[in-house]
Amino acid sequence: MAAPVSALESAWQMLIANFTEFQLATVVTFLLHETVFFLSGLPSLLFERFGLFAKYKIQKKSNTSAYQNRCVLRLILYHVCVNLPVMIFSYPAFKFMGLKSSLPLPHWTVIVSQVLFYFVLEDFIFYWGHRALHTKWLYKHVHSVHHEYATPFGLTSEYAHPAEILFLGFATVVGPALTGPHLFTLWLWMVLRVLETVEAHSGYHFPWSPSNFLPLYGGSDFHDYHHRVLYTKSGNYASTFVYMDWLFGTDKDYRKAKAVEEKEGKCL
Repeated sequence: MAAPVSALESAWQMLIANFTEFQLATVVTFLLHETVFFLSGLPSLLFERFGLFAKYKIQKKSNTSAYQNRCVLRLILYHVCVNLPVMIFSYPAFKFMGLKSSLPLPHWTVIVSQVLFYFVLEDFIFYWGHRALHTKWLYKHVHSVHHEYATPFGLTSEYAHPAEILFLGFATVVGPALTGPHLFTLWLWMVLRVLETVEAHSGYHFPWSPSNFLPLYGGSDFHDYHHRVLYTKSGNYASTFVYMDWLFGTDKDYRKAKAVEEKEGKCL
């Protein structure tokens, strides 16, 4: 007797029956990314534009509507002209490394273990790559584009020089390339990574922000500091967690600033 097919597997069967693996791994992946990115990133843009949840906004400064619109238009250009071609041309490499889309879907333990591995590896590589981008020449010619928005909002998370998109994008794809994951796992990893970086750039720290509940998670408050201080003193280079900056002492100024804030808060 055949094992019952879950609703998820039935939906996946419909996908692989109507699209080729190449289409799923490129165009559909791109559309999924754009949907998750803009739907998760637009709220903080609107909060800032209309002055909503002001008590939770980390910085008092706000971007003008024109400056926000500039970011959105350039993001669309970068995504279509850089991200999509990269997805298309990298497909053979992922296929060679073992990417698959067929049923059955991987067991949940495999999915969870791989995604956790991707987060840890990405954070390690991103830390060193990001720290390199804060050296004088690379910052001036490449990374300064991302820091045009000293007061970040969710969509600024992917606003960067094309060279940086490729450079730090490597940190995101190296884990999946090494393990040769199922496309479902790759999609889950992409969605979670997008949600994480959008939250880190949101400019808002809510009572329900993940950093209030997840140990070692950096989040918006941790990364906002990185954007609002001089690039030679910013620190907080890691993408997701805080332990790399703690281990290498690149969060000292942030910790001092937080201690002063807490002390001043108690005096009020």
